[in-house]
Amino acid sequence: MHEVVTLDTTNLLAVLKNSGLDGLSKPFSQNIYLVDVNVAGTTHVEGIEKLEPQLTEGTKLQFFREDNVHDPLAIMIKDDNGNKLGYVPRRQNEILARLMDAGKLLYGVVQSKKFVDSWLKISVRVYLSD
Repeated sequence: MHEVVTLDTTNLLAVLKNSGLDGLSKPFSQNIYLVDVNVAGTTHVEGIEKLEPQLTEGTKLQFFREDNVHDPLAIMIKDDNGNKLGYVPRRQNEILARLMDAGKLLYGVVQSKKFVDSWLKISVRVYLSD
C-alpha cells in the first residue's frame, strides 16, 4: 500500500523541501532585442549638453509610459539618474507602448551618440526583459 504523507502547506519552503524541489534555480529569464531607435526630442531637453558626457556606449536607459495629450502612446526615456532624455519616436512607439501597457518591462541600451547641429542623436537598442 501507498503511504500518505501530510505536508505543511502553510510553509512553502517546507513543501519544496519535502518534494525535493528546494534546489531549483530562479525561473528562466532573458533579454529580447526588439528594435533600434533614435531618441526623439533631445533638442527640447534643457541641459542636454551636460547630460551627454554620461551617455556612454552600453549605458542602460529606462522607459516610462507618459500621459501625453500630443501622443497617447508616448514613451519617455530617462537615464539611471532620472534625467529625461527624450522619447521613443512616434513612428516606432505603438507596439512598445502596448507591450508596456500589458505589464512588460522594456529598457534601452545606448549604442552611439553624436551631435548633429543642436540635436543630440542618441541611438538606442530596445530590449524586453522577460
